[in-house]
Amino acid sequence: MWATDIGNAYLESYTQEKVCIIAGPEFGGKQGHTLVIGKALYGLKSSGLRWHEHLFDALPDMGFIPSKAERNIWMRDCGDHYEYIAVWVNDLLITSKDPSSMTKTLSDEHEVKLKGYWHSLLSPWL
Repeated sequence: MWATDIGNAYLESYTQEKVCIIAGPEFGGKQGHTLVIGKALYGLKSSGLRWHEHLFDALPDMGFIPSKAERNIWMRDCGDHYEYIAVWVNDLLITSKDPSSMTKTLSDEHEVKLKGYWHSLLSPWL
């Protein structure tokens, strides 16, 4: 099992609302201009949904299907075993014989920025 955190998860998706700001002095020559924000931001009510849509578009491409009992549990039939990804906001718990291949696919093909991996081996009697 591997656990990982997705860095800047909300900034990986785009907002569908029109969000504008007035640029402050930190924007240099653009100070005072109205700027349109395209990325989802922490604090917007819809940002969590936009992030989940982004991630949940990537998982079917990898062959995962959502559980009928819990939509945040995704599974993939690998013939002799199943692989699972549990999603909680921007955290993933991956259960697989080779979790590094899943994290590599998420990082390389779907451009999900994974911050780190924590792994544990289940006791043989569990």
